[in-house]
Amino acid sequence: MNQDSLWEEENRRGAYLYQQGRYAEAEHAFRTALEDAEQFGPLDTRVATVLNNLASLCHQQRHLAEAQTLYERALIIRRQALGEEHPMVAQSLNNLSSLYRELGRQGEAEQLSQQAVAVAERTFGPEHWRITNCLNNLGAVYAAQGRYEEAEACFQRTLSIRQQFFGEKDPMVATTLCGLAELELAQTHYPAAEPLFRRALTIREEHWGGEHPSVASVLEKLAMLLRQTGRETEATALDARALRIGAKL
Repeated sequence: MNQDSLWEEENRRGAYLYQQGRYAEAEHAFRTALEDAEQFGPLDTRVATVLNNLASLCHQQRHLAEAQTLYERALIIRRQALGEEHPMVAQSLNNLSSLYRELGRQGEAEQLSQQAVAVAERTFGPEHWRITNCLNNLGAVYAAQGRYEEAEACFQRTLSIRQQFFGEKDPMVATTLCGLAELELAQTHYPAAEPLFRRALTIREEHWGGEHPSVASVLEKLAMLLRQTGRETEATALDARALRIGAKL
């Protein structure tokens, strides 16, 4: 295997392991891929690809400081190598926006997210599935700011595009359903939130199996809702299941 394919093979392996929820193995693969890619130079776009994937893994595991460093480094490389209008730049802007939102840096998150959506729309068009990651995140940014109508518009637009391209049972559809459910939950619209969470849970269980981390995240949110509506026994059972999944990571 030549040098150019070494990093790619490890990066693909890391991405597969990440999707399967095998985080420790995925991290090892991504770090190996990063070492291999850096042989092409610290500002090579192959380095940025691995940095982005490793950052996403750190983000998922709540290692937010490291994720920020990695996302920011990937963005710098991509801007320098590809220019502001490249879809990989939009991806980096979107990922960094998501992290900033979770860190409470809402103004910066909104600015980056809006930039990401604009670049993606100019590149692919306003109805292409490739814009939906950016659009879904913009909805989450608006939701975090309490701008619920704007958030719902983003989520509903994302849902429509994803269902059209991927069908009703795709994990990307489940992600948007969770966003809508959390939006309803934030407004204490419990009867509206519960079926959205349950639909998202079913999709993820059918696609990933019952022990995947993405299933645990829905279980936790659904348990929170049930607890708010006085269904403590059901909520406790869901929390326990989520903890069992988390203990296996």
